[in-house]
Amino acid sequence: MSPTDDYRIALDEARRFADRFLSSLPERPVVPGSIPAAPPVPEGIGQAAAFEFLARHVEPFLSASPGPRYLGFVTGGATPEAVAADWISSAWDQNVSNHVGSIAASLEASTVKAFAQPFGLDDRAHGQFVSGATAANLVAMATARQWAQQEAGALPTVFAGAAHSSILKAMAITGIGRQRHVPVATLAGRTAVDPDALRIALAGHAGPKIVVASAGEVNTGDFDDLEKVADACREAGAWLHVDGAFGLFAALDPSLRHRVAGIARADSVTVDLHKWLNVPYDSAIAYTTRPDLQRQVFAASSAYLGDDPDPLHYTPENSRRFRALAAWMVLAVRGREGIAQWVAANCRQARAFAAGLRQLGLVVLNPDVPLNIVAFAPAAEGAAARDALLGAINASGAAFMTPTVLHGRPGIRAAFSNWSTTDADVARILETIAALPRA
Repeated sequence: MSPTDDYRIALDEARRFADRFLSSLPERPVVPGSIPAAPPVPEGIGQAAAFEFLARHVEPFLSASPGPRYLGFVTGGATPEAVAADWISSAWDQNVSNHVGSIAASLEASTVKAFAQPFGLDDRAHGQFVSGATAANLVAMATARQWAQQEAGALPTVFAGAAHSSILKAMAITGIGRQRHVPVATLAGRTAVDPDALRIALAGHAGPKIVVASAGEVNTGDFDDLEKVADACREAGAWLHVDGAFGLFAALDPSLRHRVAGIARADSVTVDLHKWLNVPYDSAIAYTTRPDLQRQVFAASSAYLGDDPDPLHYTPENSRRFRALAAWMVLAVRGREGIAQWVAANCRQARAFAAGLRQLGLVVLNPDVPLNIVAFAPAAEGAAARDALLGAINASGAAFMTPTVLHGRPGIRAAFSNWSTTDADVARILETIAALPRA
C-alpha cells in the first residue's frame, strides 16, 4: 500500500469521526457530567485501534465548545469552511516562518491586510498572525517597551481602566513588570475607563507611558471611548494599545461601528480570530504601526535564515503553522457582510437573553448589554447563591457559562460568539433556567 493510500484511509476515518462529533453538537450536553483522568497512551496499537480508543475514552468526555450553547469565556465555534481550511493547512503542512519556496507567507500577509481595512485600522498597521490574544498582547507590549526605552531610556508604566489578565502576563514576560500597572477609575456602573481620570493619572507620571484601552471589555463587552483616550495619549505622549480581542468585530456591523471610532489612532491593536471569526484554535493577529521596533525585539538573525519581510522576525515564533488559511477562507466565503450578520445576531441574542433573565427575576449586572456578553446573578446575593445557580445551569447540559464578579457582586457570565447560535437556543437556555430551583 502506498503512502497516498495511507493518507486516504486515515482521512476517511477522520472524516467519519469528525462527522459523528459535529452532528452531535445540537443535542449533546454542552459539558460532560463527569470527566475522568485520561488513560495512559496505548503505544503501537495501529490506526484503527487508535481511533477506537479515542471514540471510547476521549470523545465522550469532550465539551460541545464548537456548538451553539457554549457561552463560557468568549469561545467561537468553527464554521464548515474554516474547519475544511484547517484540515487543508495540516495536509499542506507549510511552515509560514519565511517567504522561501512557498506562497503561504504571502497569502498570510494579504489576509492580514484584508482584515485591517474593515477593522478601520491605520494604513500603517503591520500585522502578524500569532496563537491568540495573549500572544498578540505580548507582541504589542514588547514593541511598546522598545519604544519607551528608545524614547526615554526607561521602562514604561501601563495605565488601564479594566485591563485583561493577559496584559499583566505580557508585562511580566517582557520585563516591564506587573507592578508598573496603574489601574485607572472606570465610569460609574461601567467597565469603561473614565477619560478625565486617565488624563489626571497620565499627567501625574513623568516617565514613558502605555495606555491599554478596551474595545470589548471581557466582563461586560463595554468599550472605552477610543477618541477621548487617544486624545489623552496624544497630550501625554503615551503609546496607545487597544485590546480588541473580540470587540474589534463590532467594526463590521454598521450599527456597532461607532463603538470603535478612533481605532485608527492606536499604536498597536490585538484581535483574536478564534473568537468571533469562528475559526479553529489557535488564531489571532497583532497589529502595530512600528514594525521597525517590533523587529528589533523579535528578529532571529542567523546565517541560514532569511531577512525582511519574513514573519519569523516579528513574533516570538520561528516555526508557525498556516493559521491564516482558515481566516482567509471565512472572509472569502462569507465576506465582511456575512461575518457582520452573525456578530449582529449574537448581540441581539445577548439582549434577548438579558430580557428573559429579568422576566425570571434574575439580576442583569450589565443592564445596557453593550455587545455580546451578559453578566447576571440570582436575586439572593453572594457567592454561594451564584455558585448554586451556575452549577445547576452547567449540570443541565443545556448551556455552559462561567463565574464572574462585577461591581463587587458575584455573578454568572454568558458570552454569545458562536456563528451557529440561534434564537431557539436562547429560548431553550431560558426555559432550562426557569425550571431550575433557585433560592
